[in-house]
Amino acid sequence: MLEIIVAFAIGLIVLGLIGKIVSLPFRLVWKLVTNSVAGAVILFVVKLVATKVEITFLSALIVGVFGVPGVVAVLLYTYHGH
Repeated sequence: MLEIIVAFAIGLIVLGLIGKIVSLPFRLVWKLVTNSVAGAVILFVVKLVATKVEITFLSALIVGVFGVPGVVAVLLYTYHGH
C-alpha cells in the first residue's frame, strides 16, 4: 500500500514538472536547446583537436546545461585546474 502512495506522489510531482516545462515560453526552450547543441558540437570538435580534453559525464552535463560558456569552463578547468 505504501508503494502505491509513493508512486502516486512521484507521478504527481513528475506531472507538475512536465506542466512547468511545457508552460515555459517556446523562445526560452529553443534558446536552451540550441545553446546545448552548439556546446556539444564545440566540445566534440575541441576533443578532436586537443587530446587532453576528456568527455566525461560531468563535462557533458556542464556543456549541456550551460552551452558554449560551459565549453569554456571545461577547457579552463582542463588546462588550468590540473
